[in-house]
Amino acid sequence: MDTNVKRTVVVGATEKAGRYANLAAYSLLRHGHDIELIGRREGSIEGHPIHTDQPHFDDIETVTMYVGPQNQPPLYDYIKSLKPKRVIFNPGSENPEFERQLKAEGIEPIEACTLVMLSVGTY
Repeated sequence: MDTNVKRTVVVGATEKAGRYANLAAYSLLRHGHDIELIGRREGSIEGHPIHTDQPHFDDIETVTMYVGPQNQPPLYDYIKSLKPKRVIFNPGSENPEFERQLKAEGIEPIEACTLVMLSVGTY
């Protein structure tokens, strides 16, 4: 497996074109990353199912958040259980409380934009 490939969970995934979570999923795929999708509605993006439950995934490097902080508490334990190396809080999803919890678990919280990180090569 390519060591530059970062297995990523997109939280807040949607089939709706133009939504940032949708754009990020496509951009991650274009950049060669393996994705898993979690959203409120079932669907798929490029053959990857959007899960509406909280399935376990192994070897997750990054979780990228597209869910507002008010909707994140039910996801705290789930995201921590995936044991990602980092969680990217995209604009509008920043959450100091959850970021503190992640740091305490040894998970790096990053306030950034996944789309920008991919486009400038810092992902």
